[in-house]
Amino acid sequence: MLELSEEETMSPELLDSQVQKAQEQLVQLKRQQEQIEKQKRELEELSRRQEELERGRAEMTDKLSRSLVILEREGYDCQKKLETIRATHESFTQHLQLLEAIEPKTWNTAELPKELSRALSTVDDARTEFSQQRSRLEAGKVDQATDLELPEAGSSALGMGGGKSFAQWLQIGFAVTLPLIIFGIVALLVFFWMAAKTQ
Repeated sequence: MLELSEEETMSPELLDSQVQKAQEQLVQLKRQQEQIEKQKRELEELSRRQEELERGRAEMTDKLSRSLVILEREGYDCQKKLETIRATHESFTQHLQLLEAIEPKTWNTAELPKELSRALSTVDDARTEFSQQRSRLEAGKVDQATDLELPEAGSSALGMGGGKSFAQWLQIGFAVTLPLIIFGIVALLVFFWMAAKTQ
């Protein structure tokens, strides 16, 4: 507090001036307090956002790293499966061409037993190859039984294709065409059987 002399105490003007100065100082102190509180809130917000950044970066780094490992493994498995499917497709194509090339009507009757044995051998080879490749593909399905599971990154959303992976669509495509292949082979076998029966 300001020490005032008796004469100054007696002067109302001086008292008013001192009160006014004190009020101005009080207003200035309040402004400084508000400014300090504002700076404090800003620093707290910056600190909170920095913690959020560190937490989010650590979380997403971990999830992305794990997802990349899963995707690499899935890609390798899909590539192996695709190679198996291509080899199977090539083998089935070759056997189908051999079966379609059999023309019983063009056989010489003198060579009929020999030609028939050769044709039956071709059918047996196709049957054996078909069974082997089918078993191999079925074994691949057992190996690939687990779906691709990536960690969730907040909100989940279904992608195109109803959430199916490329390997699953390949399996669906093969499953759809397999009955046609089997039907073709059975039709050829029935045709040869009927042709052999009529002769």
